[in-house]
Amino acid sequence: MATTATERPAPGGTSKARHRRVVGLGALAALLVVAAVASLAVGARALSPAEVWHGLFAGPGSDGRLTEIRLIVQTVRVPRTVLAVVAGVALGIGGALIQGYTRNPIADTGLLGVNAGASFAVVSVIAVFGFTSPFQYVWFAFLGAGLAGVVVFGLSSIGRGAGNPLTLVLAGQGITVFLTAMTTAVSLTDKASLNALRFWNSGSVAGVGFDVIGPVGVFAGVGLLLALTTLPAVNLLNLGDDVARGLGVDITRTRTVGVVAITLLAGAATAACGPVAFLGLMVAHVARYLTGPDYRWLVPYAGLLGAVVLLVCDIVGRLVVRPGELDAGVVVSLVGAPFFAVLVWRGRFKSA
Repeated sequence: MATTATERPAPGGTSKARHRRVVGLGALAALLVVAAVASLAVGARALSPAEVWHGLFAGPGSDGRLTEIRLIVQTVRVPRTVLAVVAGVALGIGGALIQGYTRNPIADTGLLGVNAGASFAVVSVIAVFGFTSPFQYVWFAFLGAGLAGVVVFGLSSIGRGAGNPLTLVLAGQGITVFLTAMTTAVSLTDKASLNALRFWNSGSVAGVGFDVIGPVGVFAGVGLLLALTTLPAVNLLNLGDDVARGLGVDITRTRTVGVVAITLLAGAATAACGPVAFLGLMVAHVARYLTGPDYRWLVPYAGLLGAVVLLVCDIVGRLVVRPGELDAGVVVSLVGAPFFAVLVWRGRFKSA
């Protein structure tokens, strides 16, 4: 019997599934707010909710203690929290997209060479120009990440395997290995570069002000907008290039926009806080488990999950070795490596 229009499932799943996904998004947003408030309160000096409120909104006063609280909240913890949210969203979405475009369930944003490109740019400008401030070298890091992404995409677009996801993976791996070797060579010949690279490679969201976060957030925002325009096409690409082409998808244009979006997202996050391993890979799999393979839902989930995970890892890093700290990137790796092992052990890798 023919299926009538009213019997056909609505795009994106049944109304019950859509309701569940909307509720899940709301729960993740609420969890993000809770994590952000905790990020403002937790640190070498713990603050009560009233003190956090004062630090955020109260005006200058004569009380030295309250002035100190305002300085802690507004100049240290607010920028740190905002950067964790921006970087987490960018890396989460970038990780989900790179898995979709390459149809590779273990792909990460570093696959495009953006992490290696940013690292090489950082050590190069420190060795050549002596830059030491994040505001000075963050732009070179972003430029290095962008150029690496362009080179990888260019190499994957020529020859017999042009446009093939496997070609993109191989090109990215080749460029990553080359740039990693160059980074090691430069850092071993310059002590200042080696010291800076050691700190930057740990993936920290601390010590960066709004003079860096603002412009980086703009680049990440542009990448996010580009990513959102490609989500329906990514769903079709995962059916195979031939099927997607038959359904009217411009494969070359879609992949180009996708690679630009991923490069902007991952490049902005990496430039601001250094490479954060496993985050994009981990949250993309969790998001896929919660939403299924529809990228119109998977990408928002991955973005919110990325922000929550990075914030929570940063908070944990402040607590486990008080009064010192573990950088957020170190904690993410400590969590991500066992997560990756469990995925392998349980055979939970699913096609992107």
